[in-house]
Amino acid sequence: MKKTDKNSKGKISKNLKSKKAGFSIGYLLLFLVVLYIIQMFMSPKSDEIPYSQFRQYLSEGKIVDCSIGEKVIRGHYEDSLSGKDKLIAFVTVPIQDPKLVNELEKQNVKFKGEVENNFLRNMLMWWIFPFVIIAIAWFFISKRIGGMGTPFMSFGKAKIKLYAEEDAQKITFADVAGCDEAKEELQEIIEFLKYPQKFQKLGGKIPKGVLLVGPPGTGKTLLAKAVAGESGVPFFSISGSDFVEMFVGMGAARVRDMFEQAKQKAPCIVFIDELDSVGRQRGAGLGGGHDEREQTLNQLLAEMDGFSSQKGVIIIAATNRPDVLDYALLRPGRFDRQITVDRPDLIGREAILKVHAKNVKVAPNGNLKTIAKRTPGFSGADLANVINEAALLAARRDKKFVEMGELEESIERVIAGPERKSRVISDEEKRIVAYHESGHTLVAALLPNTDPVHKVSIIARGAAALGYTLQLPAEDKYLTKESEILDTLCVLLAGRAAEEIIFNELSTGAQNDLERVTKLSRNYVCKFGMSSLLGPQTFGRQSGNIFLGHDLVQEKEFSEKTALEIDQEVSRIIKESYTKAKSLVEKNRDKLELLAKKLEEEEVLESDQILELLNLKKENKEEAKEEKLVVKNKTK
Repeated sequence: MKKTDKNSKGKISKNLKSKKAGFSIGYLLLFLVVLYIIQMFMSPKSDEIPYSQFRQYLSEGKIVDCSIGEKVIRGHYEDSLSGKDKLIAFVTVPIQDPKLVNELEKQNVKFKGEVENNFLRNMLMWWIFPFVIIAIAWFFISKRIGGMGTPFMSFGKAKIKLYAEEDAQKITFADVAGCDEAKEELQEIIEFLKYPQKFQKLGGKIPKGVLLVGPPGTGKTLLAKAVAGESGVPFFSISGSDFVEMFVGMGAARVRDMFEQAKQKAPCIVFIDELDSVGRQRGAGLGGGHDEREQTLNQLLAEMDGFSSQKGVIIIAATNRPDVLDYALLRPGRFDRQITVDRPDLIGREAILKVHAKNVKVAPNGNLKTIAKRTPGFSGADLANVINEAALLAARRDKKFVEMGELEESIERVIAGPERKSRVISDEEKRIVAYHESGHTLVAALLPNTDPVHKVSIIARGAAALGYTLQLPAEDKYLTKESEILDTLCVLLAGRAAEEIIFNELSTGAQNDLERVTKLSRNYVCKFGMSSLLGPQTFGRQSGNIFLGHDLVQEKEFSEKTALEIDQEVSRIIKESYTKAKSLVEKNRDKLELLAKKLEEEEVLESDQILELLNLKKENKEEAKEEKLVVKNKTK
């Protein structure tokens, strides 16, 4: 704690010095402006008259005194029009007049010669004032381009942000939920930063770098901040894209500067977000070895080799594309440890919802466990958005608490977008959408290996969805069986089948369904190896390289004949699934029409209403699954 106090005192003194410098510059500018105003505007005002009028006043005897300069004649004349003598200052521009002196002597006018000294005015007008304007403009341009100081001097400075305890609210592991395994892995880093002697006396080496890997929104940045908060050390944050600059060599210079700043604040944590933007594989593009991004990566690798973990500087990086990182970054001695931050499970989702609901007034009927069950596959950011959307909906409806209705509706807003009740569609289109969604719902309810239907709606949502069928799994799944994939294909194609049976014509409403069917069936053949014709093998790259250089030299992994067989197999699976879906819809046409008519009237049907209309029970699917397992066991 003493070390952080010294750092904070040093930072305060630096802030005071910068404030004093700012005050001194401000006072100097104010003094110059005031001096200019005094010189230009506070001098005595004179009546500017033409030279002919000056000669006339002189001949009439009104001129009292004057001083004659090379460029101007100043003096005073009497004003007799006001009824009383009054001296008025005048100024006029002289012309070549050799008789002027004789005339002045003749009228007994006091006159003298004057050597004009406009040095101060010229200095202010032509030197100081323009320089001040340029300096102010340069200051604002440098603030916009370089962040601080002269822009050309700041190009080599890393755009790194320091979060100390006094700068922001302290984040600890109590603010992070849903990733208990990742927190356990990071406890060792915290202990090293708190008690480095404990590890150094045994000769152990703490990992220099920790790589957090996971999908977007799972809390990688929050975890890194929590590590800094728990250990009580300064936290530096920078994005990988901040290293890459339009000027050659600036990225490497910023890497050097970042490590220099970190060594001065040691022990500390340096967090590099989106590491894949600067750490991509070298030699993958067309720029060769002199690519600016590659030079930045080379410098990063060299700096990580050049400092010892005993100095107390821990590098934490985050990425959602570990497959594109250069292998040299992942070897021992650099990013030694990879920690996966995956999407939370049921218990994790409930914990995350509780964390985000701390500052939200949730009604007693707001069951967060139920919301957690209905949000499988949601990341931490998605769950935070669910709570926020629910709070906004409750505020819009002038409610004092966030109730269960708002929480459930917010899930649909996150998945499918907000309702678009203002979109007016014709009765014919509404009927087509109702039968389309009823086809999905009917087949999903009849097949045993599909997720139960939670809700079906024909209210437009988002940009293009005229209706949707919401299926939610009863529990978290990490494996998908072949029967589940085939039944899912039938459910996706059931909407198109219902349209064809009822209207004898197809519409464009199944566009998204067909995209999902094509992708899923191709994965069934090429990725999962479930095709009986092609056997247990995969085709194509599993993690696609997005580098042009790799794509140019990539060899094809299968023949043209195999490619044709893949296409034929995918087509066969889709056609068989469509035939099965169409057969189910035809056999249960009465239930389809009943469901569609009710959906046209209500526009939204919940799961209980659907099961009641179809004369099904919630236990039906579970009983069918148990019977199927019994039959399999008997055959074995």
